[in-house]
Amino acid sequence: MKTLVLVLCTALSAFAQKVHVEFDPGAQFARYHTFAIRGGQMNSRSPALSGELVKKRIEADIANNLTARGLAMAPNGPADLNVHYTFGAARGVRPEAYPAGWRGWGTVVVREPFSEGTLVIDLRDPTTHSLVWRAISSVEKSNPVKVEGKIDDMVKKALKKYPPKP
Repeated sequence: MKTLVLVLCTALSAFAQKVHVEFDPGAQFARYHTFAIRGGQMNSRSPALSGELVKKRIEADIANNLTARGLAMAPNGPADLNVHYTFGAARGVRPEAYPAGWRGWGTVVVREPFSEGTLVIDLRDPTTHSLVWRAISSVEKSNPVKVEGKIDDMVKKALKKYPPKP
């Protein structure tokens, strides 16, 4: 029974994170061998999600995952791909309905607060100045600190889809 609950919890947590990838079908991804992280933007009011340490962590995760995908980092010289990213977080409230009343007839609607973190990773070709690949990864948690704990997974799941399958 405990194993079944653990499997269900793992499956639900995997679906809580969404990753969407777009790419230029005319781009020749086989010719990209190096990358450089050229810019990052943090858009969050939460101190847990807008600090310099979070920015360094995102950049390190991007570098590690792209290196694992076969690209080499070129921090000072020209690169085949320029990496730009944006990380933002917003707070929201969603209604949740629960059965209530006599014998469960009727419902009670409760407002549940949540935090959504969104990471956008853009890969640009510097020779054509065009966007060739974009991943948008988002996660919803009840607490901004929990969103911060999912940044590694957001980067990993997004870059797992690079290079795109033809």
